[in-house]
Amino acid sequence: MAEMDSGRASSLLFTRRGMPRLAEILPCALQHVLASFAGVIAPAIIIAGVCNFTEEQETAIIQVALILSAIDTILQQFPLFGKIGSGLPILTGVSFAFLPAFQAVGIEFGFETLLGAELVGGAVAILFGMLYPKVKWLFPSLVTGTVIFTIGVSLYPTAIKYLAGGQGTENFGSVQNWIVGLITFAVVFGFSNFGHGILKLGGIFFGMLVGVLISLPFGMVNASGVVSAGWFAPPELFPFKIVFNPAACLTLAVVYVMVNVQLIGDLSAATMGSMNRMPTEKELGGALKAQGLVSMLSSVFGGLPTSAFGQNVGIIVSTRVINRWVFATASLVFAAAGLMPKLSAVLTMIPQPVIGGATISVFGTITLNGIRILVKDGLTPRACTVFGISVAFGLGIAEVSGSLMGPGMPDWINTIFGTSAITPCAIMAIILNNVLPPENPYTNVDLRRGTGSTEAEEIENGVEAESAGASAGNDSSASADSETHKIQSEGQSQGNQ
Repeated sequence: MAEMDSGRASSLLFTRRGMPRLAEILPCALQHVLASFAGVIAPAIIIAGVCNFTEEQETAIIQVALILSAIDTILQQFPLFGKIGSGLPILTGVSFAFLPAFQAVGIEFGFETLLGAELVGGAVAILFGMLYPKVKWLFPSLVTGTVIFTIGVSLYPTAIKYLAGGQGTENFGSVQNWIVGLITFAVVFGFSNFGHGILKLGGIFFGMLVGVLISLPFGMVNASGVVSAGWFAPPELFPFKIVFNPAACLTLAVVYVMVNVQLIGDLSAATMGSMNRMPTEKELGGALKAQGLVSMLSSVFGGLPTSAFGQNVGIIVSTRVINRWVFATASLVFAAAGLMPKLSAVLTMIPQPVIGGATISVFGTITLNGIRILVKDGLTPRACTVFGISVAFGLGIAEVSGSLMGPGMPDWINTIFGTSAITPCAIMAIILNNVLPPENPYTNVDLRRGTGSTEAEEIENGVEAESAGASAGNDSSASADSETHKIQSEGQSQGNQ
């Protein structure tokens, strides 16, 4: 009887509902926490550095990052009013994909303007979730892949600046910074590619831990903020004034749409890989609304927006553990950590070279994800044209400071198109994809909308094709059997005659 109960509890891990034993939930939940913990806090630390935060402010933004990641994950498991949240197996956290645009807005206008643009971006995400079925044709894999590729590439300078010790610091580019950063990178790379089990899944976390230990003899760890931090404190409501700048809001609105399309791809991959089905439009719309709502909440609490974590999608697909209490438990760990300022203050001690060494591989993964999505429809001459020109405009304009600030050029033009590579790249990709004629004018396939409008549809079309192939094979086999039976019957009839 005990064996039956044990087997039943284990099987509940592979269903959405039901309550497995806590002893089974905890290892699965901690696996997700280790895989994503460093990814949740790193963007907050980077933005804190860009905006010249004090130690107290940096501690606060890390707290909010952890708490809001927990709230978004909970909403995805238990949709609010049955509409806000997907009800699908996914773990969310503060996303690196927003980082280039956030850095640009933060540097030019400050964190208060960034929060205003984040609030508007959250509203755009909710609207996009409501309108997604009608506008998804604008975002085929060619457009989405191009933009995600640009996001990844534009993050490389950030990683190198941190590897070198943080631009503007006294010892920027020093030997000790590079030693610590490269050792951190080597440990992350080794665990992620050659490790097994928990070491592989928590490669970034363990790499940062090793990096911090190595940096101790160099005197690179400052623990003064930990001593003064309290043990428990909820996040502060409106810790910053919220400022709205139209150009900054428009810039982030474009970024939010692109990150939402990426979220749809992550949800589709997780659902197909673990549940053998595609998410419904209702589930996708609910996921986007939850992401938008949490983003708006985050701006009110002085935090950063969330999205799905690709590394956790990999865990979901490989283990097929989809029970919602596993993800809820992981989110509770994040929430508990976020409510403890002393723990958040410990995280602010991480030296900048350690962050750079740990995140450069993450940024490389974002770039490769863009390529993976991009090549789904094939790298035709038309696709190469859209990709090449869009990336050239995006990265080219962003790299040449002041290129949109000449005589007669309105300031808002530079703010929207000149501060981040993502906006000009995205707009150019959408325009070119709809202006260039289809690859083959003699077919009925409109390549402007892609052979599949999104990564989600690519997976869905593949499943339909397999089903159709199986059906056709069965029909063909049945037809052949029928014909054989008919010939045999005729032969027997002639023999009898």
